[in-house]
Amino acid sequence: MLIVVVPVYGLQLGASPLVLGAVLSAQYLLPLALAIPLGGVVSRFGGRATLITGASLMVAGLLAMHFWPGFGGLVLGQLLVGLAHLQMVLAAQTIIANLGTGPRLEKYFGWYSTWLSGGQVIGPLLAGLLLNASGTAHVFLVMAAFALVAGVVGFWLTGQATERIQVTRKQAGFRAQWALMQSNRGVQLSVLVTVLGMFALGVYGSYLPVYLESLAVSPVIIGILVSLRAGVSMVIRPFMASIIQLAGGRVNTVFLSLVTVSAGIALLGATEQVVVMGLLAVLVGIGSGLTQPLSMVILAESVDRAKRSGALGMRLMANRAIHFLAPLMFGLLLELGGFALAFGASGVAIAAALPTARQLFKP
Repeated sequence: MLIVVVPVYGLQLGASPLVLGAVLSAQYLLPLALAIPLGGVVSRFGGRATLITGASLMVAGLLAMHFWPGFGGLVLGQLLVGLAHLQMVLAAQTIIANLGTGPRLEKYFGWYSTWLSGGQVIGPLLAGLLLNASGTAHVFLVMAAFALVAGVVGFWLTGQATERIQVTRKQAGFRAQWALMQSNRGVQLSVLVTVLGMFALGVYGSYLPVYLESLAVSPVIIGILVSLRAGVSMVIRPFMASIIQLAGGRVNTVFLSLVTVSAGIALLGATEQVVVMGLLAVLVGIGSGLTQPLSMVILAESVDRAKRSGALGMRLMANRAIHFLAPLMFGLLLELGGFALAFGASGVAIAAALPTARQLFKP
């Protein structure tokens, strides 16, 4: 829901493209600094406790946006929501990563990311309907209610979700993750894939609503187009293991997904036709639907269990770093040359990283 609400609310407050980029990036500031330490926290306290704490923080952030109108509440809420989201995602990914290997793990991450996409389908649609009906008066309270439900549901997690692993700073600290990043090719590839995929989603999610708003498209249509990308991702993710097999392995699947994302983003600013934008959203949905679960599978199979939470934290740190930088970079390009240049350059940047990915796949 925030993907639609924050850009629209920021525009209502009179934010310029660059200021809006800073507001959108604020959500990723704390995760950028704390992702790796939180990996150790998940190991020490267990996935369930971390997830419930994250849900509580998310409620606090959304209430801050509601009760403190203006940029102050918006920025504070973005900071808290960003930290909360990091905790919840890191806890969930750690729980899933410990459930299996090989095609079984591909299937599990495919289903995990399918339900993530389900929220990304319903959220923007619901946000668009609420904005259309009553503006931003109640939308943050509705989001807080969803976050509260997430925290309550977390109490039902059992089994290894409650297990604690005693890890040392040498296993989970910044130096340990940096050493892993330097020496482990699977980790390097996982981080590169997630960075490229998240860059595309950061650009798409942050500025597609702004682009559509500039074309005087209604909030409901904005919500539909944002949800369409997530809907396509949701449809293909349960079949990820089968797609990998049909494509001839993970190498071909990674390249297929990155090329698709690159084309969808690059052409987005070249049209003002809603139908064409919908087709491009499908391309972005196919690519992003495969990149993120593939990235998690590659990483989970590249490190042992004791190091897994820390490595996932490092992946999420890279993820949040690019989410932090993408809106700022796009905002600058937008001010310099408009939407066609900004979307086009973003797609070309993704394509330019493909040779590096191919090199990392070589034994």
